[in-house]
Amino acid sequence: MQEHLKFYINGEWVDPVTPKTIDVINPATEETFAKISGGSKADVDKAVAAARAAFPKFSQTSKAERVELLKKILTVYQKRVEDIAQACSSEMGAPIGLARSAQAGAGMGHLAATLKSLEEMEFEQQRGSSRIIREAIGVVGLITPWNWPLNQIAAKVAPAIAAGCTMILKPSEVAPITGVLFAEVMHEAGVPPGVFNLVNGDGPSVGQVLAEHPGVDMMSFTGSTRAGIIVAKAAADTVKRVSQELGGKSPNILLPDADFETAVARGVYACFNNSGQSCNAPTRMLVPADKMEEVLAIAKATAEKHTVGDPTKDATMMGPVVSEVQFKKIQGLIEEGIKEGAKMITGGPGRPEGLDRGYFVRPTIFGNVSNDMIIAREEIFGPVLSILPYDTEEEAIAIANDTVYGLSASVESKDADHALRVGRRIRAGQVRMTATAWDSFAPFGGYKQSGNGREFADWGIHDFLEVKAIVGYEGTANL
Repeated sequence: MQEHLKFYINGEWVDPVTPKTIDVINPATEETFAKISGGSKADVDKAVAAARAAFPKFSQTSKAERVELLKKILTVYQKRVEDIAQACSSEMGAPIGLARSAQAGAGMGHLAATLKSLEEMEFEQQRGSSRIIREAIGVVGLITPWNWPLNQIAAKVAPAIAAGCTMILKPSEVAPITGVLFAEVMHEAGVPPGVFNLVNGDGPSVGQVLAEHPGVDMMSFTGSTRAGIIVAKAAADTVKRVSQELGGKSPNILLPDADFETAVARGVYACFNNSGQSCNAPTRMLVPADKMEEVLAIAKATAEKHTVGDPTKDATMMGPVVSEVQFKKIQGLIEEGIKEGAKMITGGPGRPEGLDRGYFVRPTIFGNVSNDMIIAREEIFGPVLSILPYDTEEEAIAIANDTVYGLSASVESKDADHALRVGRRIRAGQVRMTATAWDSFAPFGGYKQSGNGREFADWGIHDFLEVKAIVGYEGTANL
């Protein structure tokens, strides 16, 4: 049994003010494998005080100093990649191959992208008789989710460091061990005391307290739209900036000229990646009505190639979903799809054959879905794909936009210019074109109820900066 019962505050591992433990469950075994401490307002107060004390000096460090610090963090992170991957696999069920390449790899990618962006960024410019200065916003509260823990920790911590901010991180209490390991990375890299602080705990006891705290200047939150609304309301009384990356119900439009054999398979894999637990998963596949039967056959064959099981085995493609709560929610929504009359193509309720414990979900595909069905409107956050027909391109675009979300979308076509024209009309923060690789330098964030603000590389750094105008200065100092 692992025990991680201390918080990282002011450069030291410290005991919680009031001891309280939280069990961390391995979703593949349903057994407790670790314990963490749950924080309180008193712990948040200590962390905020440390961050505020560190801010005046750290905010005045030079860009060169922060570049060197990020380089050290990246170097230490690279040494700990296997530890991070193993922890990620245990705490949220990611297959170990995915945990190494994508989960731990995403953190490394964001550190590297932020480092490169910081090296190229200018924080001052002269505009006529005014000096425009971009400077650190202050003390920031960071709340990160369980589904891509290192992706979101690195995508917030790295740009906050680059901007000159000090911070308090609250990882998800469902998958907190990777956050503890990240704190160890920060300590070994020599991050100055108080610049980075970690307080574990649940949303009401730590997250909401951070959002309400008058000593916190900004909140950066990734999670559900429901929780994001709570954070925004809690932050409103102190008029702090709130940056949010929230839910999604992303459309994947296959235009009539797409290569359906490859496009459908690619869409299925993208939807089921990470057991479907990605806010930008393309969970609504929109296909020409006259291609529906062909698409369903390809999708069924692709889904049934997915090996579901023990995440410690290299051959496993899909592990469990993260918790009993998520498992029950997904099962309920699959049942809802059946009741609403969607055509079950493969999968369905219950665990995959041969698995009688663990929060494993059968890779599930529904065909002939209409966009008013619950399975087409709610974020399921599991390996469930809805395939919807359309008759015209205009109808496809209308269906794609008929959602409260606007985080991501995909367009498949052999004609890149055609895909671009369609992509321009989709109300989403990111539109991925045919076979596009992940881009850590592209802005990531949503329209509508998918949030506000943008993350990754220089876009993320700008989120943590304030803009100051010094009017009447016409010199050239430091330019």
